[in-house]
Amino acid sequence: MTEFAALSEVDSRTAGLAVNLRGVTKVYDNGVAALGPLDLDVGRTEFVSLLGPSGCGKSTALRLIAGLGSPTSGTVGVSQPPGEARAGRSIGFVFQEPTLMPWTTVRENVRLPLKLGHAPITEANARVDEALTQVGLSEFAGAYPRELSGGMKMRVSLARALVTDPDILLMDEPFAALDEITRFRLNNDLLSLWRDLRKTVIFVTHSVFESVYLSQRVIVMTSRPGRIHAEFRIDAPEPRGEDFRTSADYVGYCREVSSALAPSYPGRSGS
Repeated sequence: MTEFAALSEVDSRTAGLAVNLRGVTKVYDNGVAALGPLDLDVGRTEFVSLLGPSGCGKSTALRLIAGLGSPTSGTVGVSQPPGEARAGRSIGFVFQEPTLMPWTTVRENVRLPLKLGHAPITEANARVDEALTQVGLSEFAGAYPRELSGGMKMRVSLARALVTDPDILLMDEPFAALDEITRFRLNNDLLSLWRDLRKTVIFVTHSVFESVYLSQRVIVMTSRPGRIHAEFRIDAPEPRGEDFRTSADYVGYCREVSSALAPSYPGRSGS
């Protein structure tokens, strides 16, 4: 039976969870089995990375959690804050490409979800200002996408996801196309936002180093159809910074995760 449901606070099995997947599979119309069966729990305010080879179903899992598709079988449970005022605002999505509207300003790109939701103008203005401040782009509110660097475009995309104040932030390889220096900077900024805003973050990446640096927990997935091969809890002191990135503990975690990731690639032992 396929189901997409709101998690209930009164259900002892899911209390404290933001996301709960049970037996989730996805088979596309062309017969490709992309995912599962997948069981996954993500706690509220937890930062979890999904790591695995291309085509292993990481992005598919994210889209199912967001409600952008339906599982072939299984249950997708997502926490929904009480009250009609919060209805539909529990999830924000940051895609791999910024997908900004080139004909309008940064401010109007960030405003888009509120415009679609018919938010009052005064409230929308305040939320847009807050989101731009959170990502450090207040001075560029009147700029157009063509005037921005790749990193700044991704900040706009992040602000657009944050403007509805979601409880869950889904991020699909948002920094993959950026240079290393910009990527490091945005990793640090994302961690600061996560600490300040206490969102639940599920982050898809191909990078072992990025997943270890950012996450409280790293989920290593198998090749298609994607299932959980291994998971690692990253017990590092907060706040994380360059001291952690250059530490022996960080190198050790990266080595462990890399070792678990290797068998998940086709053509290698254990695949």
